[in-house]
Amino acid sequence: MQNRRQLLGAAGALALSGRASVGWAQPAQGGAEAQLSKLMDDLFSETLADSPELVTGLGLDTGDRAAAKAKLHDASLAGIARRRAQNADQLRRLKAIERSQLSGMAAINYDTLLFGLQTTDDANRQFAYGGSGAGSPYTLSQIDGAYTYVPDFLSSQHTIETREDAEAYVARLGEFARVMDEEIECARRDAGLGVIPPDFAVAGALDQMKVLHAPPETSSLVTSLVERAKAKGIAGDWAKEAAAVYTAKVLPALERQMALLEEQKGKAVHDAGVWRLPDGEAYYAACLKAQTTTTMTPQEVHQMGLDVTRDLWARADVLFKQVGFTQGTVGERYDALYKSKKLVYPNTDAGKAKLVADLNKLVQQMEARLPSMFDHLPKAGLEVRRIPPATEQGASTHYTSGSLDGTRPGIYWINLRDTAESPFWFMPTTTFHEGVPGHHFQISLAQESDLPMIRRISGFGAYVEGWALYSEQLAKEMGFYEGEPLYELGYIHDALLRSGRLVTDTGLHHLRWSREKAVTTLSGIDGDPITLSGQEIERYACNPGQACSYMVGKLTILRLRDKAKAALGGRFDIKAFHDAVLLSGAMPLTVLEAAVDNYIATAKA
Repeated sequence: MQNRRQLLGAAGALALSGRASVGWAQPAQGGAEAQLSKLMDDLFSETLADSPELVTGLGLDTGDRAAAKAKLHDASLAGIARRRAQNADQLRRLKAIERSQLSGMAAINYDTLLFGLQTTDDANRQFAYGGSGAGSPYTLSQIDGAYTYVPDFLSSQHTIETREDAEAYVARLGEFARVMDEEIECARRDAGLGVIPPDFAVAGALDQMKVLHAPPETSSLVTSLVERAKAKGIAGDWAKEAAAVYTAKVLPALERQMALLEEQKGKAVHDAGVWRLPDGEAYYAACLKAQTTTTMTPQEVHQMGLDVTRDLWARADVLFKQVGFTQGTVGERYDALYKSKKLVYPNTDAGKAKLVADLNKLVQQMEARLPSMFDHLPKAGLEVRRIPPATEQGASTHYTSGSLDGTRPGIYWINLRDTAESPFWFMPTTTFHEGVPGHHFQISLAQESDLPMIRRISGFGAYVEGWALYSEQLAKEMGFYEGEPLYELGYIHDALLRSGRLVTDTGLHHLRWSREKAVTTLSGIDGDPITLSGQEIERYACNPGQACSYMVGKLTILRLRDKAKAALGGRFDIKAFHDAVLLSGAMPLTVLEAAVDNYIATAKA
């Protein structure tokens, strides 16, 4: 199935801001469908048993699963081997079901499971490193390792309501230390295989670990428990208990990880691409398949990026001339547009409140027009809110999902620490991407569906991010940028970031570009500062293929829409097409094509 990063991301999509209830699919009657229904329930149970973090993320760490709240996952080499064996066994059990007896949604469910299990199993059999599946080659880097997510996980997802919750938190601090030591075991094994992160990834990890290595009285790992236990009136000296485990176990384990990375600094090279790893070219091809859920080759993805960039530049040139920016490349003109401070709201509480209010109005305008494009609308509403000033320095703009019953809205949290960072000309397209008809719309429909839970927690980035990018274009087609060239330039800028990702991810890992060439290329494409492009490229280096999922997904949806239009002519219905894409849940793009083909065949009948 999905790797740990994807599973945790799926858990967040379901329960970022609260507990999620479980809506189990009713077993279908008879033969292969009944077998598949049971298997999907079994896979969900097995997935929960393997990941206490996911149990907590879904709000299921109560009752029979309460013990999970005191645990973290098994990150040891033995644990990885067990998960690989479990994936192979799940694949065997799936293949034992007669696919030819399935049709409709059952066939979609089967094919979706098959892609995830088979792709992971193929990678497991070919590559000894990288955990389970392909896509995360390094155990520790500036974006990999328990140190990058456990502190936030404990703070935002481990709820504190009772004494037992507080005790489980302290237990999880000890578990955090165990996981870090198990990661050392894996990283040493990988180093023996010739798998060491690039030098900038090692340096970035060390910098972040040094920040995490704080005295207990100032560490969020301790203060998060203390503050929340006090707020709930839970008796006990939680500062003493948490600090004892933090000092005796967490800090020493963190120091051992730092010592390992200091060792690896002398062995790390500057080459950023995974081509340098054992069987590296094949590994990148496996990453691309897993992340784009297609059979596209690296060269095809690279060329797609170049072609899309060229088309976007041409449109941007026309728009820039309309607003008086006539000199320089498109990237240089985007840089000049930022520096012009156009559409920057006052950097005051009143200015920030006005920006949020204007975005909420934009959401309402889009919601009023959604029925022209969609038959099925989510129950959960959407609100745009400012990230609280107390946490905005370290937080990023993000979306939290609404409740399954629609009573709690989805929230698009926007970081407004400095309004100069968020000129309004690129805010509409971001809002359509994160909100409606993008992530909020798609995720809410999935949450409110009766899909089996294993389908609801399975994340396929090419589908999810592809839909959100498609939504940005859909907003343009609905006329939201009409008469507003700066808004359309914002839309094109975000599209250029995604086309630039196709070019630079394949450049790094397939064409063997240096980090520096990739950085300057990306900055030249979308006009972002070199420092920001550098952060992007360093992420792509450690998560190969993921950056390609966005634009590949969008262009696939557009191609399938054109396919349906050509096949159906006057019978094409945009609402029915969107139903075909959305109502079967997240899936590989290869399966999405089959779903659209089913729609075409049904519409022709």
